[in-house]
Amino acid sequence: MSVAGLIFSNIHDSSLPELTAKRSIASVPFGCRYRLIDFPLSNMVNSGISKIGIITHNNYGSLMDHIGTGKDWDLARRSGGIKILPPFITEFENPTARRQGANPFDALIGVRNFISKCTEDEIVFSYSDIICNIDLAAVLKEHKARGAEVTLITYSYDASQYKNSGGLYTVASNDDGTVSAISLYGRRSGEKNIYTDMAIFNREVLLEMIDSMACDGYNDFYLDVLGKYINKGTVYAHSFEGVFMRISSMDGYFSASMKLLSAEARDELFGNKERPIHTKVRNSAPTLYKEGSKVKNSYIADGCVIEGEVENSIIFRGVKVGRGTVVKNSILLQDTNVGENVKLGCVITDKDVKIRDGRELSGHTTMPFFISKGTTV
Repeated sequence: MSVAGLIFSNIHDSSLPELTAKRSIASVPFGCRYRLIDFPLSNMVNSGISKIGIITHNNYGSLMDHIGTGKDWDLARRSGGIKILPPFITEFENPTARRQGANPFDALIGVRNFISKCTEDEIVFSYSDIICNIDLAAVLKEHKARGAEVTLITYSYDASQYKNSGGLYTVASNDDGTVSAISLYGRRSGEKNIYTDMAIFNREVLLEMIDSMACDGYNDFYLDVLGKYINKGTVYAHSFEGVFMRISSMDGYFSASMKLLSAEARDELFGNKERPIHTKVRNSAPTLYKEGSKVKNSYIADGCVIEGEVENSIIFRGVKVGRGTVVKNSILLQDTNVGENVKLGCVITDKDVKIRDGRELSGHTTMPFFISKGTTV
């Protein structure tokens, strides 16, 4: 069975406006040295998928810089490899050119030409705002054995804990795994099987769905289009049981990042040698911990200089923490420079932030204090 991949880089940008003002959600930094797209991209590569299209709409400059030729994912190839699919800009090429396009409905119509030229039998979908390490090869094997036209990957959790539950779908399935219903998730208590925004489609069936969307004027790909195929009994669900995180808000980003301080979560995501999470390789000097510095339960990248105290925090490359400074429960993105005698609690800084001496900034786990890129405080 031959398989190609499709990754949506701009879906749900609006759920994290603070970090997506100048980048797509796919290129949002995560876990000291990664970008969010590294997870779906690595999941596909680790499963033997060597042809992957990345659907873009806007703000994709940093994404292109991160992906480059794709060599860090072994995708710098003459045949297949990685392809950035920018938005079409003329009505002649794309009837949805005047529409926003940052949703699966418009995005799929925009890349129909790419899908139609694929010779692969199956297409694997993934959004970029999900974090997990999944064995897609096993899911593909199950998909083929069932003779499925569509397999939706689901996860059991209570989404009512998230402030932004828009775009979440509940999937109900029968004992044999066939999907019986799909619906939008409301603010309800209790665990439900939630669609993870990962799926496998038969390519010909997917083309039929795209043409149906374009001709019939549907508004929701999953409810209006996929719902028609559920009655055929060829849409199946696969339940994923590993660590799964979905970034749906700034406090959701904060919570997901803090989970990396758990050895169990880190091992689940990064400890599998057969399924490593690949990213762009950067050569940096080891972090320098100067005399008097203290670090407790923190995740710190290379290239940092730590003179003060860091506790329960995520520190990216090139960060400097000055003497007498205390950083707790915070996320400092690349090249943040924190001066001396500063106190930070539940703070998230974007890249290239400078915090001068003596400042005291604090947020809360449910509402972290955010400082935008390049800001001096």
